[in-house]
Amino acid sequence: MQHFIETYGLAFLFVVIALESSGVPVPGETSLIAAAVLASQGHLQIAEVIPVAAVAAILGDNAGYWIGRTGGRKILYRWKWLARWSDRVLPPAERFFARHGGKTVFIARFVIGIRVTAAWMAGITHMTWWRFLVWNAAGGIAWAVAVGLAAFYAGAAAVDLISRYGGLAALGLVAIVLVGIGALHYWERHYLRR
Repeated sequence: MQHFIETYGLAFLFVVIALESSGVPVPGETSLIAAAVLASQGHLQIAEVIPVAAVAAILGDNAGYWIGRTGGRKILYRWKWLARWSDRVLPPAERFFARHGGKTVFIARFVIGIRVTAAWMAGITHMTWWRFLVWNAAGGIAWAVAVGLAAFYAGAAAVDLISRYGGLAALGLVAIVLVGIGALHYWERHYLRR
């Protein structure tokens, strides 16, 4: 398994993040976290994991943008019921992306769920590609660095705790992670969706 990770780990990371960024619901962020934790154990190099993740995010988002730009409206107007919905939703979405598109593309990189659809929406609403590219690149790089380094240092700290304190430390870490996930879901549900 170690040989597989060291040989194909970066390619697998690239493919998964690029697919997620282009709109396929696969675990891109989870793959980045796993790769960064593996890097903290010496199986990969964090100096390679972060650039691979950033490039995959940028290229995948650009693929999603062009899919949305060239075929998104055709899909939305293919069926009557979806066309009626699109007639209601697209004009406000276009106004929103005209005013806040750059910030939205940047912030969407950090929000689960929205990350998968933001590039498509930027393309469907005809956000200019150069503007999309700049904000997308900034978001992809910031996301890869922030998530990659956080997972790298958290992974190293977790292994150190477990090696020092054994199973009790592992249980404590699991409890902390579960509380953190619960807090993030609470925060997202009560503050981001207002």
